[in-house]
This record gives sequence, C-alpha cells and structure tokens, in this order.
Amino acid sequence: MLSWFQDLDRVLRGESTRLSTLRAGSLEVSAQRLSVVILALAVFYGVCMGSYAVFRPGGPVFVQMVATAVKVPALFFLTLLVTFPSLYVSNALVGSRLSLLALLRLLIASLAVNVTVLASLGTIVAFFSVTTTSYPFMVLLNVAVFAVAGMMGVAFLLQTLHRLTLATQPPPEPLLPAEPIEAPPEAPTSDEPLSNGAIIEAQLAGDPGALQRPDNRVISERVKVIVRCWIVVFALVGAQMGWVLRPLVGAPTVDFHWFRPRGSNFFEAVWNSFASLFS
Repeated sequence: MLSWFQDLDRVLRGESTRLSTLRAGSLEVSAQRLSVVILALAVFYGVCMGSYAVFRPGGPVFVQMVATAVKVPALFFLTLLVTFPSLYVSNALVGSRLSLLALLRLLIASLAVNVTVLASLGTIVAFFSVTTTSYPFMVLLNVAVFAVAGMMGVAFLLQTLHRLTLATQPPPEPLLPAEPIEAPPEAPTSDEPLSNGAIIEAQLAGDPGALQRPDNRVISERVKVIVRCWIVVFALVGAQMGWVLRPLVGAPTVDFHWFRPRGSNFFEAVWNSFASLFS
C-alpha cells in the first residue's frame, strides 16, 4: 500500500511527467493503483466534509458522515465515467496521438492530483465544521475547496498534455549552426550539431514540478480547444453530480436522507447559500 502512495508522490513531484519518461506516449503509472489511492483520499475528505453533521446544532447525525464518505469518491468516478467517452472521441477526431489507455492514465493522474489537494484541505474543512454553526458558510467553504482542487488538477492535465506532445512529436531535422563557434580551451568540443529534440530534452530535463510550463509549447491549437471545452463540461457535470448526490454536508433543519428529491440545480443552491450567508 505504501508503494501506491509513492506512485502518487512521483506524480506530484513531476517525476512521472518528465520528458524522458514520456517517450512511450503515455504516463508510466498504474491506473488501478492510483484509483485505489484516489478512493482512499476521497473517503478521507468525505469524512472531513461530513463531520459538520456530527457537530451541527440540534445533535449529531453520524450516518451523514458515513454517507458523505461514500458519496465523495462516487462523485469523482461517476463524473469521469460520464465525460470520458466524449473526450476520447473528440481527441481522436482532431488527430490526437493519445491512445485510449494513455488518455485514461492521464485523466486518472489528473484526478489523483485533484483529490490529493482536496484531501490536504480536508483538515481545514473539519476544523471549521467543529468551530462554526453556519450551514451556508460550510456549503460555500466546500465549494471553494473543490474549486481550488479542481484548478490544480486542470493545471496538471494541461501541462502534462503539453509534455506528452513534446515527447511524442516526430524527430526533427538537425539544426546546423550558421557560423561555427569556437569553444574555450578548457571546454570539450563536438562536431555533431544538436537536434531540436536534444534541445527540448535539455530544456525539460529535471523538471522541478508537475505544474511547470514547458518553454516550447507546440501542442495543437485544436487539441487545446477540445481539452479546455472538456474541462468545462467535466466541471459542469461534476457540479450537477454533486447536486444529484446531495446531501453531502447535512442541513441542520432537515432530517437525514440518503438522497433528496430532484429539484433546482447546483448553481441556484450556491447562490441561495451565498445570499443566506449575508442575510
């Protein structure tokens, strides 16, 4: 189990997304092992998120914490299940070189970054769950935490897609220097010119982090547009999926139910919570 979290650590530190490890056109990570780690971290955040129901006014509701711990991982995996086919088909249509398995690994790794950031903020959510009785504040706090974690996952997805494009592009023709440059006596000289691939690899070697932007961004504009549109779709589906799976925090004036009747939508609920916070 520890080695599975070490895989996650390699993703977070950027060791799995260096150019030298992306030459095969895919992340060398285990989607199955990362999925188990995602499950564990999402359950942890669910416990932190649902802890408000334990300390809410009117008495504790422990079953709400259990329900939230189940629903948070379901939220991520169901959203990925709904949106993954559209991304693969769209990428195939615009000529993306990523295979089905490579794209799935990339999305699982991005989801791992998302959920890891979410879990790292879980203790903050639990702290406010204990120290405040304001239900609208807790709703907005969790929305903000999900938004921050989502932005980190999106940043990882875009930067890794850039690096995959650099790593899998065809080998370019060697660049011949316009004029020979004499090296100083103490420096070794070489008659072999550097290729574009060698220059790019030298620039990206030893990346300090997974979110660093590559200097040479050669990703297709069409692919970027498709991915960004899919990110918007993923966010919208995820937001509405969270609304379908409610309650997640547990309103103090409503009896516990595993699911509430269908009605309204996520964005209207957030707006109402924001208005209630200042009313």
